[in-house]
Amino acid sequence: MNKPLIAAASLGALLISGCASTPVGNFDPFQARDLNELLTSGQYQQKTDNFFVINDSSSSMGEDYQGAAFASGHTPEKLAVEKEILSRINQTIPDLKLTAGIRSFGFGPCTNWGSTLLNLPPAAYSKGTFTSGIDALTCASGGSPMHEAVEAAASDLSSTSGRIALLILSDGHELEASPVPAVQALKQQYGDRLCVYSVWVGNKHEESGKLLLNSLSDVAGCGFRADAENIASPAGMAEFVKNVFLKPAGPVAAPGCEATDSDSDGVNDCNDRCPNTLKGAHVNQFGCWIIDVKFDNDKSNIKPQYYGELDSAAEVISNNPGVTIEVQGHTSNTASAEYNQKLSERRATAVAKYLSRKVGAGATLIPQGYGLTTPIDTNDTEEGRANNRRVELKVIQ
Repeated sequence: MNKPLIAAASLGALLISGCASTPVGNFDPFQARDLNELLTSGQYQQKTDNFFVINDSSSSMGEDYQGAAFASGHTPEKLAVEKEILSRINQTIPDLKLTAGIRSFGFGPCTNWGSTLLNLPPAAYSKGTFTSGIDALTCASGGSPMHEAVEAAASDLSSTSGRIALLILSDGHELEASPVPAVQALKQQYGDRLCVYSVWVGNKHEESGKLLLNSLSDVAGCGFRADAENIASPAGMAEFVKNVFLKPAGPVAAPGCEATDSDSDGVNDCNDRCPNTLKGAHVNQFGCWIIDVKFDNDKSNIKPQYYGELDSAAEVISNNPGVTIEVQGHTSNTASAEYNQKLSERRATAVAKYLSRKVGAGATLIPQGYGLTTPIDTNDTEEGRANNRRVELKVIQ
């Protein structure tokens, strides 16, 4: 029986008793990573001005959550996991000037007998105010009219200005109607201002909901989907928050900095993050040697069209005998931090082996994976994710 039928069958009982599932959860203490240093150092800058949450408060969110990451000697309800995720996001958001709001969907007492409820109207963000909004998500009941919550968000966001991060938490399971048309309408209304992010809080038999949530970011053309399991840890949550709220900053010369370029790579020493680049190497705006080898998502094999680029890099290395180079592998953020770490290591090893065959014993090449920790572009778009799936060469000595 699907959720709309369950909602209809149980409506009478709800009317009589007024009862609904209340979240059950008791989680280990969470130690949030401090992201403020990324801002104060100038490495990152704010990219999101408005943060709006759509939370699934339908009956299925009152079911037990079977994932391991949020278990602490008990089995929490999915609604409790949603609230814990929002709390951890709240603890991890750095010092930014934002507006924030929360809307839920379901039916029955949890949404004041409507299909959707504005739990926290968009207002100036503070951790205390956002906590109050989380606390207003009191229970789970009824069907899953996600589309109606998205439609209502169009009005909720009408007074905002700047970039909007719309975050949807749900199991994506047995929705009453597809939310895609509502997201398309929202995108048409807000255009490039809008990015859609989602967190799947579901169990194995609900994995079709992952595809549904992923499609919403695709419709918006900006954003990404994460699993609850992948953002439970402080590191995973920090990466998630960073990619939603921040973007890499371009190089800015320090006041009074002299226009010098010691390694002749075309990048001022004040902005050069890789000051010992070999002559003839192709560098990015930060002066780092990035070989133009793009990897397919979840792949580490080198495609033939990039052999020429690698051969050119090998020639530069051969012209500097005795050099030691770290071959750095990087990824986008479309899987867990642990998985991406291993993938980046495989990419670094593949490139190091190719270059070693060309330069022989004339240089020392050390493969090193950096996973998803150092993006050079946004992870909100496919183009940006493709740029982050890269290999850099760093001269060590």
